[in-house]
Amino acid sequence: MTLEQSEYLAIKEKSVLGRYVVNKNIEGFLEKIKGKFEVKMVGKSVLGLPIRSIVIGTGPIKILMWSQMHGNESTTTKAVLDLINYLDSDLPKTQTILKSCTITIIPILNPDGAAAYTRVNANAVDLNRDAQQRTQPESRALRNVFDGFQPDYCFNLHDQRTIFNVGDASKPATISFLAPAHDEIRSVSPTRSVSMKLIVAMNMMVQKQIPGQVGRYDDTFNANCVGDAFQMTDTPTVLFEAGHYADDYDRERTREYIFQALRTALHVISDDKVSEVNPSDYFLIPENQKRYYDILIRNAHIIAPSLKKGDAIGILYVETLNCGAIDFVPKIDKTGSLDGYYGHKTYNCLIDSELKALKGHSTFAKLLSTF
Repeated sequence: MTLEQSEYLAIKEKSVLGRYVVNKNIEGFLEKIKGKFEVKMVGKSVLGLPIRSIVIGTGPIKILMWSQMHGNESTTTKAVLDLINYLDSDLPKTQTILKSCTITIIPILNPDGAAAYTRVNANAVDLNRDAQQRTQPESRALRNVFDGFQPDYCFNLHDQRTIFNVGDASKPATISFLAPAHDEIRSVSPTRSVSMKLIVAMNMMVQKQIPGQVGRYDDTFNANCVGDAFQMTDTPTVLFEAGHYADDYDRERTREYIFQALRTALHVISDDKVSEVNPSDYFLIPENQKRYYDILIRNAHIIAPSLKKGDAIGILYVETLNCGAIDFVPKIDKTGSLDGYYGHKTYNCLIDSELKALKGHSTFAKLLSTF
């Protein structure tokens, strides 16, 4: 059951928008919900910024979610704020979730990385490779919450780059899921099977909204990754990857689909319907491939004579922090035939109107002047 968009827009947290989301952006939201849900500090970052959690519900089923482990991956943070508003609403069946589940959410695990808009923390450590040694205060904070809460389910919330498409299709991977492996051979344990069932249930719902735009993330085992490490403890864990939707570089549409997926998972769990889902359908979700450029220029030899006839130029945006906002700065990534690749925006220099538009764009003109 999907939530109508009008209902979603009514609960969407409109105080937090765009890609740059830091502690101060969510302070007003946390203050607003303090009287309804438990908000507490569960640790401090390398630079001493607070890491906070929100505890919702009173039920026996315990669910742990965390977002912005990578500081520049903020879409799922926005989605969990929407989820909290949903659970605080009088929409149908929210009370079932609150009575069945206790949900702990860490909206920004890496506040230093969020402020600097980097993947890593202030010590230049990727927290998602620190699950075993736990050298960083943020890693220890998450593990302490995990050990103290002893969740029945874990939701590991991330963003993925615009490069991903779904399988061999030309559709972008707007959402990708993963049931992390718990061993080198990537066997399907009972615990991992539960993760797969949740993903299948979410995929069935999201496909109604973005058909063909859901991918399956690479499941190579790495014990240092948090999702794999938690799966190794026999805790069903699901990785969420928020990706690209057409013309949605601020990821406000993707935010909605992540919210819908989270909402579906909570309903499946609280309604005790996990066992009804066929886990083998998980493998029917196509794996992600990396075949997208932000901009693809076909037959680029016409404007770049140093290229071979028929060559293309693949351009990716570099997300750059500029005065509290994110600029998307184009950079040439690759040239060549680029057959089998797609562009979120594609120009063909053999088509006069597209060539004219390309030449008239000052940013592209400067970029192409390097040839």
